Amino acid sequence: MSEPIKKRRGDRSYGRWLRDLDPYYQIPTYVMKTRNDSSNYFSDKVDISDADRYLRKKRLEGYKGLGYLHLFIAAYIRTVSQYPRLNRFVSGQRIYARNHIEVVMTIKREMTTEAGETSIKIVFEPSDTLIDVYNKMNTEIDQVKNDDQETATDDLAEIINKLPRLLLKFTVWFLGLMDYFGLLPASVRKASPFHGSLVITNLGSLGIPPVFHHLYNVGDVPVFLAFGAKYTNYELNKDGQVTEKKLIDFTATTDERICDGFYFAQAFKYIRSLLRNPDCLENAPDEVKLDLD
Repeated sequence: MSEPIKKRRGDRSYGRWLRDLDPYYQIPTYVMKTRNDSSNYFSDKVDISDADRYLRKKRLEGYKGLGYLHLFIAAYIRTVSQYPRLNRFVSGQRIYARNHIEVVMTIKREMTTEAGETSIKIVFEPSDTLIDVYNKMNTEIDQVKNDDQETATDDLAEIINKLPRLLLKFTVWFLGLMDYFGLLPASVRKASPFHGSLVITNLGSLGIPPVFHHLYNVGDVPVFLAFGAKYTNYELNKDGQVTEKKLIDFTATTDERICDGFYFAQAFKYIRSLLRNPDCLENAPDEVKLDLD
């Protein structure tokens, strides 16, 4: 196992400042100052015929409710373990390597139009397997749905929302200033849905295709991933016979400042291969690669 990287001046408690990056990476943080300025949009589809059979088998083994949300998150985590630059973030015109993988998602307490929403943030490690993802997610989601109390995110939003408009505007600006210099209180950052490695949304649960969701200019989330409902497609194979395939469309909005296009392309191809062969996600990766500048 590799030695832990020592914290240095300028690092944050949740991320390591990448000091020695090529200027090609550093200058764009001053040119493209916000994530909206630097957003790239990616869409793809993946054949989930094997994944569908795999998930049915695992549910029969006792993993009740194991689904594509677990699978997409597990595939993303495994990809970060091999392509760690995907877990970088930009804050204060500096690029950092995040220490952990923090996945943010919005959930409804009940699947009705009247039910309220809340955001949860789950912390993962690059070595986590699909079963680790399943257990961590279910624990967090069950706690929110079965507990009548507000989450930390709800509490933070409620406190800020009670302020008069001008004071609220100043508070949001001041929190952004603190975040710029790495002084944002840990409790605020932990509760914020705008800070994390990835925001993911399962639009398949609503029966619609995935949207291209914008990145937030506040916080530091560099990737927003959405996937839609599975559907059946009929194609001709090389022998001229009609074959049936089950597909899922997914989209990603990315902050292009964290790594180059070739790196993103390799990472997304790797995600697609994992989704087509999900059984490999049951075991921890042989190696977890570090983001070394």
